[in-house]
Parts: sequence; C-alpha cells; structure tokens
Amino acid sequence: MKAAEFDKAFDEGLNIIPHLDVQKAQRVKEPRKRVTIDFPLWMIDSLDKEATRQGVSRQSIIKVWLNDRLHQQNV
Repeated sequence: MKAAEFDKAFDEGLNIIPHLDVQKAQRVKEPRKRVTIDFPLWMIDSLDKEATRQGVSRQSIIKVWLNDRLHQQNV
C-alpha cells in the first residue's frame, strides 16, 4: 500500500492495522501512571470481542477509544 492510500484509509476511519508491521512498533516514551477502573462484566465482554476482532489487547482498545474521545472533545 502506498503512503497516499494509507493516509486516505486512515483519514476515512478504515482499519489500517493489517497494513502495519506491529512487530517493529515502538512505544512513545511518555510518563505513565497506572489507574484502576471497574467495568461491568457486559462491558468487559464487549471490549474483549472488539479487541479480538482487531487483533489487539483490551488495554489497547480502551486507550485508543479514550484517546479518540479526548481529541473529539479537544481536551
């Protein structure tokens, strides 16, 4: 996939994960703080289904969704 096609797919909200080499991905060196949060069981089940569908961890789904929402709110 060419860069322009990748950018267009990303901008359109399409799933670009299959086009990434996640084996070489690196984490940004930002300070982190661990938090604990309780979710109802139905929510955990839904998160796990979506994480499995996308081939990522539950934590990744939560982080991506929270990040998206925070950017929508311009926080």
